[in-house]
Amino acid sequence: MTIGQPYPQNVAFDLPDGKKSKILIVDDHPINIQVLYQAFSADYDVCMAISGKQALDVSHSQHPDLILLDVEMPDMNGFEVCEKLKASADTWDIPIIFVTAHIDEETETRCFNEGAVDFISKPINRNTVRARVKTHLLLKSQSDLLRQLVYLDGLTKVHNRRYFDERLEIEWKLAN
Repeated sequence: MTIGQPYPQNVAFDLPDGKKSKILIVDDHPINIQVLYQAFSADYDVCMAISGKQALDVSHSQHPDLILLDVEMPDMNGFEVCEKLKASADTWDIPIIFVTAHIDEETETRCFNEGAVDFISKPINRNTVRARVKTHLLLKSQSDLLRQLVYLDGLTKVHNRRYFDERLEIEWKLAN
């Protein structure tokens, strides 16, 4: 793509290393998972979970680039899952988009307050969901790249003092 050309809207976003981005879909209703899976499976690696506990397990083992999370689930609701993901050092930076049948202002506000990057109401508009996912994957990739550049010396590719200080703080908290 060159300067002046429009950004292609129908192309999935791949990671800089050429791998497909990984999306985790979390919903307790299989039909909702199927609809989202069909929207994304051709362009992204898609993982699925049908409960909050399973979502946490998959998030820690598969390290998705983005999570589409339902609010209402029987064992652990989406807000609790989001809170646990944001509290973990392994998953705090994964963007979460809530996908829910709740369309009231209070629920939408709570989604953002819990740490979500976006909110989509059901029934979904396939094009809207795809566009939002693509946007948030691009933002995540850029954020990851900036974080890497901040923590590595450009010449030696060795972690710098900023990385050491932040890592020390994390390890200190884990030890206590």
